[in-house]
Amino acid sequence: MADLWKDCLDAWEQYMKVERNMADNTVVAYMRDVCEFRDSVEKISPGTGPGETTTLMVRSFLAGLGEHRNVASTIARKLASIRGFYRFLNRRKITDINPASSLRIPRYNRPIPSFLTVDEAFRLLDNVKQSDALALRDAALLELLYGGGLRVSEAVGMNMDCVDIERGLVKVRGKGDKERIVPVGPPAVRALGLYIAARKLMLKGRSTEEPDALFLNRNGKRLSTRWVQKLMRKKSIQAGTRSMATPHSLRHSCATHLLDGGADLRGIQELLGHVSLSTTQRYTHVSIDGLMAVYDKAHPLAHRKSQDKGGTGNDTGEADDECQWISEFQGHDDSGRSQEREDGSCG
Repeated sequence: MADLWKDCLDAWEQYMKVERNMADNTVVAYMRDVCEFRDSVEKISPGTGPGETTTLMVRSFLAGLGEHRNVASTIARKLASIRGFYRFLNRRKITDINPASSLRIPRYNRPIPSFLTVDEAFRLLDNVKQSDALALRDAALLELLYGGGLRVSEAVGMNMDCVDIERGLVKVRGKGDKERIVPVGPPAVRALGLYIAARKLMLKGRSTEEPDALFLNRNGKRLSTRWVQKLMRKKSIQAGTRSMATPHSLRHSCATHLLDGGADLRGIQELLGHVSLSTTQRYTHVSIDGLMAVYDKAHPLAHRKSQDKGGTGNDTGEADDECQWISEFQGHDDSGRSQEREDGSCG
């Protein structure tokens, strides 16, 4: 039966990579989940094949995860992996059972990733001293992460031909090897232009293993995601942000600031490269001030409250004017901190 499990898992892995074009990390995670389930089945009932498993075996596996203090989101993903594996086997007519189909995915609260305020984001970006080619590289990289909302893997994976300085566009390859065009603001374009010019001088007369890579280290090799994470940690400490900033928190900050600035959720979805709009909703917020202003302006109870106090329709208008004045004051305060950033919050 070990050979049958291996054949089924190998076929599923090939299906995810070739037909579904899933990201490598996703494939690895799904394969690991089902392999753990297979090992659990082997302990409960040695010699049981993938077509002989039962719902009770799946329950036992999930119960074991809970005993080992796996969080609900991890248990939910592992159950989804088992379901996906058996749906594949059903389509290939290998088996007609799916022991996980009747089980409910446990509910859990999706954690909201941390994000920077506009002031913190500006302070972080302005903290990079553009003194030499490597410093210009760091500045361009951080401006790109914030200005385009890129994943760190997308940024370090970019090549020289991915940048269109004149049009202010970059081409990135995201999850599942999907390509998209991302607009970036003037600060990011300017930083990229300065770095690319310095990069040519830096590589003059030197050989490099990856001449097409956009972001290179001092040895001429492509930057790694781990190195960028260390850079973010260092710059976050220097800028004095409330929490430790990560490359992903810059991406999340870009989406949050765009939404606060009035950007459409669908547009943000396209910018970030999300397949599902629900994913974009998890990555964005509405500030409490903005939410209360919308409530006071639109909800009938907010109007009735002012009328019950003996006010008239003009009182509501005055409240709206006050909210508008506060909003304009806050917008003026944010924009006045860095007039250089002409395109708004996201660099």
